[in-house]
Amino acid sequence: MYKIAVLPGDGIGPEIVPEAVKVLEAVSRRAGIEFQFTEALVGGAAIDTRGIALPPETLELCRQSDAVLLGAVGGPKWDTLPPAERPETAALLPLRKELGLYANLRPAFLYDSLVEASPLKKEIVTGTDLIIVRELTGGLYFGAKKREQTAGGEMAYDTMYYSRAEIERIVRLAFAIARQRRCHLTSVDKANVLTTSRLWRDTVEDIKGEFPEVTVEHMYVDNCAMQLVRRPAQFDVIVTENTFGDILSDQASVLTGSIGMLPSASIGGAVALYEPCHGSAPDIAGQQKANPLATILSAAMMLKYSFKMDQAAAAVEAAVGRVLARGYRTPDLYVPGTQLVGTAEMGQLVRRELEEG
Repeated sequence: MYKIAVLPGDGIGPEIVPEAVKVLEAVSRRAGIEFQFTEALVGGAAIDTRGIALPPETLELCRQSDAVLLGAVGGPKWDTLPPAERPETAALLPLRKELGLYANLRPAFLYDSLVEASPLKKEIVTGTDLIIVRELTGGLYFGAKKREQTAGGEMAYDTMYYSRAEIERIVRLAFAIARQRRCHLTSVDKANVLTTSRLWRDTVEDIKGEFPEVTVEHMYVDNCAMQLVRRPAQFDVIVTENTFGDILSDQASVLTGSIGMLPSASIGGAVALYEPCHGSAPDIAGQQKANPLATILSAAMMLKYSFKMDQAAAAVEAAVGRVLARGYRTPDLYVPGTQLVGTAEMGQLVRRELEEG
């Protein structure tokens, strides 16, 4: 039996997470194993109920589980809170830190049936299949920061720092993933300007000899952003620091047709966390318009990385592909000639494909 902490969170989270849970239940029936799901509060929902974005009992549940499935946190309702108390900073960042989740994996795979949904031309975007490995617990987001009044006026600063040890562990993970894929690693930095990036590049160079089968290239972050929309199929595995990875992975989501298709896994500690890359989308919450596929694909990543059930993960991904190939679309993917469905119906279609496929 595997214990899974379920944190629906805010906005569309309570709509999309149940669809992924039902898919995992279908997997458990097929595989003859048991998943024990325990739900807890996080984000704005926890603030409203418990007065804090990450209650101690939620954190403890996550620590005692085998994996965590997260929906989304945040929304306009809590934007007036001090920055340190908002759901995004008071829940996600400490959760990642406390669980030791130093690596965020964000695959961007374009299903053939969604080529027309991408804003890029077919001949450019066809063949996109990459994964961004983002360092998750260092850099600007966790460095010292301050905003204050000075004699010269108001000022603010954020500190970006990395140790060699932090860089080594994320880079080695990226090399290992590349070795299991197409053996090509692109390390993204800004070494022509930033001292941290020069340390990053030097560390990659020092480690690459341990993985002779992997081809390595270095790329400045601005060039990488351009290349993602110019020729995305050139990329296999991209490894980069926290801020760059946050920006580039959101950009890469557009290649797949919608950010509603982009799953993620945060790994590194004993318990990994899986969540869609999109936000809480409060403007469509409660309307059954949200795309649950990123959350379902995040559950597939859970099967692969936490439970070593590669065949089950592949079966979920294939079920999603068959539903899309049959023309079913949530509003974010809809184009004339396809069939519009809601959140729950899309989840049901995937489960049916999984059970019958």
